[in-house]
Amino acid sequence: MPALHITTNVDLEGIDVDIINTEATSAIASIIGRPEHLVMVVLNGSVPISFTGSKDPAIFAQLISMGGINSIVKKKLITSLAAIFYSHLSVPPARFFCHVIDTTAGHPRSKL
Repeated sequence: MPALHITTNVDLEGIDVDIINTEATSAIASIIGRPEHLVMVVLNGSVPISFTGSKDPAIFAQLISMGGINSIVKKKLITSLAAIFYSHLSVPPARFFCHVIDTTAGHPRSKL
């Protein structure tokens, strides 16, 4: 189950967060190759964030997935999410930091 936790200093009042959740869910599901009903998205706004010494609009996101992550997938995820956040929250890609974690990385597959 992929889970995306988004934290931003942007005030979300008056912003359609449903479209952000829907687009992020769709992007994650299609890029990682998981069904949408298994994707979780959490969005928190108005959180004090300083990034590059500035309090301008920024986003910190953490994506955790049980498998399905490699360097190509990671790049596609970050690019897609950055575009969604820029489109709906006006946060430039340079003010977006995403920590991607594959919980199965480094673990050999068990034999059945």
